[in-house]
Amino acid sequence: MKILISADMEGATGVTWPADVLPGTPQWERCRAMFTSDVNAAVLGFFDGGADEVLINEAHWSMRNLLLEQLDERAEMLTGRHKSLSMVEGVQHGGDQAVDGIAFIGYHTGAGAEGVLAHTYLANSITGVWVNGERASEGLLNSHVVAEFGVPVVLVTGDDLTCEDALGYAPGALKVAVKDHVSRYAAVCRTPTRTAADIRAAAKEAAGLAVRHEPVRGGPFTVQLEFDAEHLAMAATVVPGVERYAERKVSYTSETMYEGIRTFKAVTTIVSAAVEEQYG
Repeated sequence: MKILISADMEGATGVTWPADVLPGTPQWERCRAMFTSDVNAAVLGFFDGGADEVLINEAHWSMRNLLLEQLDERAEMLTGRHKSLSMVEGVQHGGDQAVDGIAFIGYHTGAGAEGVLAHTYLANSITGVWVNGERASEGLLNSHVVAEFGVPVVLVTGDDLTCEDALGYAPGALKVAVKDHVSRYAAVCRTPTRTAADIRAAAKEAAGLAVRHEPVRGGPFTVQLEFDAEHLAMAATVVPGVERYAERKVSYTSETMYEGIRTFKAVTTIVSAAVEEQYG
């Protein structure tokens, strides 16, 4: 059994505000250890549950945040940027590299929703994302991608609202809330010792859900994005197939979410480059 862990940071233990997750700050350095603790707890739990391999895909910001030296030696970690499927890189492989289940560790709610550090790909600028009319978090987007490869989401961790969000896209997955939302920049947090125990226990149970299924072809997918400034919508239309349908809104349609998430990544890359200091 092979498990893929997609590891984001905003939903990690103790994380509540931007400095906690921005590389180079003292707070980020401190929170890296708690982020690593969450991920390692999942690794230990999956091996407890019978996994033969666990691959961790770094999915936050520079994708160079986890402390490799603190991870269980049986795990492997894919670190660094510029990956075909970004947050769920590795799920697309078959043969002896095939993944049986995926865990979303340290996830968060989507842009425009309540939740600690809620956003979708860009920390700001995007105020809402919808897929076929449903407000989308990164978890929902990524769940559509992995379903096309027959891989179930077996575990989700983050704040309490992230766990509620996951009920919509992965109802059968185990969920662990490491903190309770108070505002976008405040939460009631459990200690790392407690969250590590909770995540490890859930991962052990979740290993039993890691059974590949037939690929799910749920397309076509119409993705809509809303930005906080009209020039960002204009910039997004540089990407082929992306059309503006309102002053600050664009949309595109993809037959598969494999194509859809790659277009989404192209849009966010273009838009982030169009953001000007102070004025956005």
